[in-house]
Amino acid sequence: MSILLDRTTPVLVQGITGKIGSFHAKEMREYGTNLVGGVTPGKGGTTIDGLPVFDTMKEAVEKTGATASIVFVPPPFAADSIMEAADANIRLCVAITDGIPSQDMIRVKRYMRRYRAENRMRLIGPNCAGVISPGKAMMGIMPGNIYLPGNVGIVGRSGTLGYEAAAQMMELGMGVSTSVGIGGDPINGSSFKDILELFEADPETHAVVMIGEIGGPQEAEAAEYIRDHMTKPVIAYVAGLSAPKGRKMGHAGAIISAFGEGASEKVELLRDVGVAIAPTPAEIGSTAHKVLKAA
Repeated sequence: MSILLDRTTPVLVQGITGKIGSFHAKEMREYGTNLVGGVTPGKGGTTIDGLPVFDTMKEAVEKTGATASIVFVPPPFAADSIMEAADANIRLCVAITDGIPSQDMIRVKRYMRRYRAENRMRLIGPNCAGVISPGKAMMGIMPGNIYLPGNVGIVGRSGTLGYEAAAQMMELGMGVSTSVGIGGDPINGSSFKDILELFEADPETHAVVMIGEIGGPQEAEAAEYIRDHMTKPVIAYVAGLSAPKGRKMGHAGAIISAFGEGASEKVELLRDVGVAIAPTPAEIGSTAHKVLKAA
């Protein structure tokens, strides 16, 4: 079983006719993702690699029955694309786009709150690697060959460290149920807590690897959820132990601006609620292996 995505999920690609969108659409389709079409305003009525292209999301959803979309739209227009997906009744939207202004994302979050919780689209990203259910389907830009199907969930702010965790685990014979990159921007669609809830409810996910970094309160919120609700073992690595306060480190959200946003404080919070901490990036896989072997 997987969370969010499987081989039956009908997916649209927003920005499919662009260089990046068309490249990754081909990769996702070859992996097994059920791509049913794409959307590029002004290109409706054409096809790309046999997939129909539509002018609007509403038309695309009506014609294809899609329930998910992935956004490869340039930053100035990406927020409108996400809101268009929500308005078309898409249930899952993965926004890959990097560099969306924070003010635009505030607008997106406010727009999505217009919908009742049960009807609200789930947004992953922006500035993320996407979602992969190994051996089933992929909505993202990750190298699918490093993911072995299995029972460990991965959720992280860093796509690259998510790849590293998956590759280390594969070398140790450990597989992944679903890997979710939530993105490294200050304002994103889904938090660690949101994804941990899904993994906790998934009977075929037996443990979770969580990859955090400096900046923001997400790891602290995750620690509170793990303490009160999580019954499955959690393994964590928090990047940025040597990061100086006030300096942005890579991701837009990776900046220490208040007490509790540094890596060391986050590590202590997680350790205090029983999370197994990987001391270095090179030990994420081995730490997860030890935890699962002892479980």
